[in-house]
Amino acid sequence: QLRLVESGGGLVQPGQSLRLSCAAIRDTLDDYAVGWFRQAPGKEREGVSCISRSDITTYYADSVQGRFTTARDNVKNTVYLQMNNLKPEDTAVYYCAAAPGGPCNLIEYDYWGQGTQVAVSL
Repeated sequence: QLRLVESGGGLVQPGQSLRLSCAAIRDTLDDYAVGWFRQAPGKEREGVSCISRSDITTYYADSVQGRFTTARDNVKNTVYLQMNNLKPEDTAVYYCAAAPGGPCNLIEYDYWGQGTQVAVSL
């Protein structure tokens, strides 16, 4: 069964960057759509970005469009979320998730990572 392991969170100042990693164990991540989600304290989980199987399409929420980029490294069996120009409102626990279907912004995700904390503050 697919297992996802996330890393890369941390504390940064506004305007700085972070890159989150979502590494797959026990299966090939390119066979799955991969989504990034976040949940801030007291708020509902929201979709941030996703990438379809075989990189055909990517999707970004309006709040991160132009600042975040998601991409695959199939050699490392990993999907990345590059986050630039971070803002305090980006503070949340970030999760990656995977599912065999598509389109990536409309599907239910079956496999979830453990989450990684991102904090943006002066």
